[in-house]
Amino acid sequence: MNSQQLLQHLDEATLWQKPQSDAPKYDLKKAYQDAKDVRQIRLNRGEIPKGYKIGFTNRTIWQRYNVSGPIWGTVWDTTLSHFNKSKSLSLSLICQPRIEPEIVFSLSKTPPKSPTLQQLFECIDWIAPCFEIVQCHLPDWKFQIEDTVADCGLHAHLKMGQPIPIQQIAPNAEQLHQQLSNAQCQLFKNSLPIDSGKGSYVLDSPLHAFQFFLEELRHEGLDIQAHDVVTTGTWTDAYAVQAGEHWHAEFSFPSTRIDIEFSK
Repeated sequence: MNSQQLLQHLDEATLWQKPQSDAPKYDLKKAYQDAKDVRQIRLNRGEIPKGYKIGFTNRTIWQRYNVSGPIWGTVWDTTLSHFNKSKSLSLSLICQPRIEPEIVFSLSKTPPKSPTLQQLFECIDWIAPCFEIVQCHLPDWKFQIEDTVADCGLHAHLKMGQPIPIQQIAPNAEQLHQQLSNAQCQLFKNSLPIDSGKGSYVLDSPLHAFQFFLEELRHEGLDIQAHDVVTTGTWTDAYAVQAGEHWHAEFSFPSTRIDIEFSK
């Protein structure tokens, strides 16, 4: 498929007829080029990039999905919303949706080249709990890693909780890393516990995941801008969701709860 066809499946929430990875010599370089081509079409039609998502940072689920490292994709103004406006999200144009509890960072400025954790910390404006709703355009979520990159990093929607200024969270990068690494998250469906995870599952901590991602992003000729958001990967497995369900997540750090309801 070309980039226009990939975007059409995205817009219409329809399954691919076959994997992109079936093409001869289709590798991650070609997959990221497909993703960048789709990104350009979305820019041309007026969508505004709001940041990025990092996927497959949770090492505990790599074997389950047959992957061995993270991926990333773009978050758009059309795929970003806030819980303070509505807890509801329509699934009408999302293909095989699944839910992931995550931590998102917002940047106050562009980090320097090859930043230390402390330099990266000093560029963070706030953090927030969030749900990323991910999707897959291959049946039963069966894919090669290259397919997930071409599929816009599997990103469908980012629902963000209340931002917390970084100054209220930790005084420096090491303390932020340690507190996020030691934190736990519990995921519930209709008030019943479904799964739990730790910040350390996410490449040792969401802050480490962010540092890793930034170097990968710059290899592709892109960069973080002021006010961009970066969601750093799920703390649990990703779970299928349906209209009519209510999900919530409880994070021990930052101590907070987020709720979401799904509609048709």
